[in-house]
Amino acid sequence: MLKLPKYYEDPAVLHVGTEENRAYFIPFGSEADALEGERTLSDRMIQLSGDWRFRFYESLLDADEFYRPGYDTEGYDLIPVPSCWQILGYDRHQYTNVRYPFPYDPPYVPEENPCGAYLRDFELTNGQCEMRSFLNFEGVDSCFYVWINGQEVGYSQVAHSTSEFEVTKYLRPGRNTIAVLVLKWCDGSYLEDQDKLRMSGIFRDVYLLSRPRAHIRDYTVSTALDDQYRDATVTIDFDYNGGDVATACSLIAPDGTILETKDVTGGKVTFAVKDALTWNAETPWLYVALIKCADEVIAQEVGISRIEVKDKTILFNGVKIKLKGVNRHDSDPFTGYTISPEQLCVDLALMKQHNVNAIRTSHYPNAPWATQLYTRLGFYVIDEADIEIHGTVTIYGGGHEYDYFSDICKDYTYGALCHDPRFEAAIVDRVQRCVVRDKNNAGVLMWSMGNESGYGPNLEKAAAWVKSYDKSRLLHYESSIYQMEGYKNDLSNIDVFSRMYAPTEAVEKYVGGLIDKPFIQCEFTHAMGNGPGDLEDYFEQIYKYDQFAGGFVWEWCDHAVWMGATTDGKDQYFYGGDFGEFPHDGNFCMDGLVYPDRRPHTGLKELKNVCRPCRATFVDEKKGLISLANKLDFLNLKDAITADYELLLDGRVQGRGKIEDLDIPAHGEKTIQLDYTIPAEGDYSVRIIYRQKYNAAFVDAGDEMGFDQLFLQAAHLRPARGKANPLSIEENDRSIVVEGTNFRYEFCRRRGTWASLVKDNVNLLARPMEYNIWRAPTDNDRYIKLEWMKAGYDRHTVRVYDISAEQKDGDVVIAVDLAISAIFIQRILEIRALYTVHGDGTLAVRMDVKRDAALPYLPRFGLRLFLPKAFEDVEYFGFGPYESYVDKHRASWHARFTSKVEDLHEDYLMPQENGSHYGSKYLALTNTGGYGLEAFGGFSFSVSPYTQEELTEKEHNYELRESGMTVVCLDWQNSGIGSGSCGPQLKEKYQLRATEFTYQLELSAGKMG
Repeated sequence: MLKLPKYYEDPAVLHVGTEENRAYFIPFGSEADALEGERTLSDRMIQLSGDWRFRFYESLLDADEFYRPGYDTEGYDLIPVPSCWQILGYDRHQYTNVRYPFPYDPPYVPEENPCGAYLRDFELTNGQCEMRSFLNFEGVDSCFYVWINGQEVGYSQVAHSTSEFEVTKYLRPGRNTIAVLVLKWCDGSYLEDQDKLRMSGIFRDVYLLSRPRAHIRDYTVSTALDDQYRDATVTIDFDYNGGDVATACSLIAPDGTILETKDVTGGKVTFAVKDALTWNAETPWLYVALIKCADEVIAQEVGISRIEVKDKTILFNGVKIKLKGVNRHDSDPFTGYTISPEQLCVDLALMKQHNVNAIRTSHYPNAPWATQLYTRLGFYVIDEADIEIHGTVTIYGGGHEYDYFSDICKDYTYGALCHDPRFEAAIVDRVQRCVVRDKNNAGVLMWSMGNESGYGPNLEKAAAWVKSYDKSRLLHYESSIYQMEGYKNDLSNIDVFSRMYAPTEAVEKYVGGLIDKPFIQCEFTHAMGNGPGDLEDYFEQIYKYDQFAGGFVWEWCDHAVWMGATTDGKDQYFYGGDFGEFPHDGNFCMDGLVYPDRRPHTGLKELKNVCRPCRATFVDEKKGLISLANKLDFLNLKDAITADYELLLDGRVQGRGKIEDLDIPAHGEKTIQLDYTIPAEGDYSVRIIYRQKYNAAFVDAGDEMGFDQLFLQAAHLRPARGKANPLSIEENDRSIVVEGTNFRYEFCRRRGTWASLVKDNVNLLARPMEYNIWRAPTDNDRYIKLEWMKAGYDRHTVRVYDISAEQKDGDVVIAVDLAISAIFIQRILEIRALYTVHGDGTLAVRMDVKRDAALPYLPRFGLRLFLPKAFEDVEYFGFGPYESYVDKHRASWHARFTSKVEDLHEDYLMPQENGSHYGSKYLALTNTGGYGLEAFGGFSFSVSPYTQEELTEKEHNYELRESGMTVVCLDWQNSGIGSGSCGPQLKEKYQLRATEFTYQLELSAGKMG
């Protein structure tokens, strides 16, 4: 049996045998290699990532002394490192958002603590053994013990931080063996309760660094800009290990020119830089400090910047900036937490292509090379310590806590461990490890002390340390707004006021004088499933108020695990509850702007256009005068984009033009003349398209970066009327039949709608038409759907009270008085419907509707048609080509589009309402023979092979079964999307809550084209 000191349940023991914290850097043996900068090519690095022997134990109590020399590893598997053992089939996955996956009993964890034993051999030369060797682990979850050649090296925790051990004395020339025991849980797990799938193992790189006997241990780069933000001073302070070493340093300009070479004296070197090229997210200029000493070379990228707060506004190099950010977890459906530079670059490419300029590393430091990559590519970073203590909210009788901007008292203790002196050292340590490791990256705008952990003395001490160590950056911590009953928070070191999901009404109060610091939303516009639907509302405020510096969408990607494909080839992604775990939080981890495989959600496309580099408004539409506002913070528009425009008549492009004069400084505006003539009639608009001007990181010249559509003239489309032929009416107790020369329509007296529409011997309905108020709840409907179901909206019925049919002016008019109700619920809607059949078979619909205001607002209202599956070709005039809703249509423009029915279904992994097209005036569905059904009017529509009942019932997209029909929803209105799965409830203006309204449309059928 393995005998271990119980460091894993002792908050006073965090690291044993580890080196003091230092900045991340990789030394090289030559100047050329250092400037090349690929760490895997460094001759001073021995890469230990690769295949390791591995054995999983269900309990630490079952582990043996596997680290001893000569240990028999028969029965061990060979696995890749880095990796997460759950991804490889050991243990099982678990997703929990808030709740700890073990009893709350700090610092203790379950005695049946799963663990993994790792072994690897590696070779060393005599020359390598003559140097000092440092073993680095960049990420291990949750804690680990290390042995080399049978000798105990040490212990460490903090899953997402580097642990470095000097192992010189344990090594020998020839073969060496490293043994690592990783525990699933430790006392640090109480501080790592992040909202994510829980995985374990050595999930980041492991390597040895060979260094001279005396060498640079650490260094700190600082830059200072003068008050004109023009000339700069670059200072590097050095700390040595083994004695001071003669050191020379060269500063190299972004164009490769060596500006100056100096010797380090007194542990410091300073460079003066005239007319400095400053770093920012739009022009991430980087100098290089080439450091040479003691037979090794280090290349450090240096970004020159100055961060300030003036008048409650964040200034970056003297400029008011806007953070158009996302929260990003390390997550991949095939590799879990293990993320390579190539995988990360897929994310960063999508971010650049969608106008994202900032990243919050939620809720832990990313790999050290990742922070360098963010800086190099131009992203502002909120660099977050590996702290989340969210699970303490489940404590019974834990105390009371207040949000000090309200009088709301919560009956739980959010910050229990922030007030627990046993965890003071651990909390301070986690903040320090984040700051010291990443301090030399210009992209870091703010340090964040963690997430959703309450506040108290432990974090106050961490905050004081940060502000004493690094005065050049801002300090962020959202949960500082919570204070324990009887305790007064010290907020003097927190530089920004941060909230999550504050509604726009609260934002108005914050910037209206309630707070005296810059304001950001570190999480907002929850992107879960079909969403978010409130981006434009927030960005109107971001651009309006200097104090509102921006926000970070929650979150970047859906978290799921790929579990193979179905027999018909559909990928199966599992989330919470699919692994038989307890506790779990279902699909709440499926909340990203991209699918697990990084296909963009429509929400990401919405974000892209909301964050477009330019915005256009009319100055005088009749004269063709528009105002262009540059929404960039540093670049003149002429140096960033080109712009052209297209003129649309009734949704079709009728002309094009190019905007030549884009000389508009950052934050500036200019009036531009467009060339068009408004026609006498028709729906007329201009769409201005902004394109990337030059090739840049992950964005090519000519790529579309956003657009504006300005509407000049509106018009309604009407069906072309054919010859009016005589009509006949036949009535019985069940139906009313209207016949013309080439059609026969049957109206159901009980349903109050059409049971059959046959024209030109084509059956247009596969089953009777329906009144429709239900939609498959979106993730953002997760709370309101309970009210909807309570009101019976998902099981509504129709009661017809009166019906009549008469011939009038050559038409047949069927008048129906009916109500929509549900079992044991009063009337939801009262409807007076008029269906007019014209002699050519055109069908006009008018519905005057009254809604009971005592009931919740409606998901939708309209008609649902079930067409034969053969009606698979779609043309429409509305907001497309992406799904669009009243509050989510900025990614789309108003024009004519064509599609297949199957392509109009947005295949969310958790099935839900999708594929609507807002603001439509025309819809045509055509069968394989070219015969079509057309709808005219003003409506939102969706077309799908699935019924809303199927989408409501199923929990995974791979479980869906097509209806065998083309299901068409023609809605007077579909309520908005919002971000209510975690954010505020849907704004009233986007709710279908009208108590009286009229809906009109016309249907026509015939040979198309």
